Amino acid sequence: MRQDVKKICNLLKQYAKLKRDLTAFNQVSSPSFDGVSSHSSRNGTETCLINHVDLSYQLKEVEDALNSIDDPQYQFILHDYIIEKRFSRSEACGQLSVSVSKLNYLKNRALETFKEKYV
Repeated sequence: MRQDVKKICNLLKQYAKLKRDLTAFNQVSSPSFDGVSSHSSRNGTETCLINHVDLSYQLKEVEDALNSIDDPQYQFILHDYIIEKRFSRSEACGQLSVSVSKLNYLKNRALETFKEKYV
């Protein structure tokens, strides 16, 4: 179970990076085709579009799972503490009015809840 929690935590940490990558991709100008045929069987534009769709799908899956969690403490822990890293551990404890051990307990429960929704 502990290994699962670590995997989910890492997934959420990568979520912010995926979101930045997708935003950067959206800011790239549209490709232009010069009509010159390529001798390669790979199509760079097609590969970029497939990567874009893959990133979009991954983000949507994570966002759907996050949005389906009703507990405000879990939402705070997952979004503000883990994903956005807006608060240190002690600041998060202060925001929730809990001890460090209680925060760790809540964090593990939040990650388990996310895992159930994500899978």
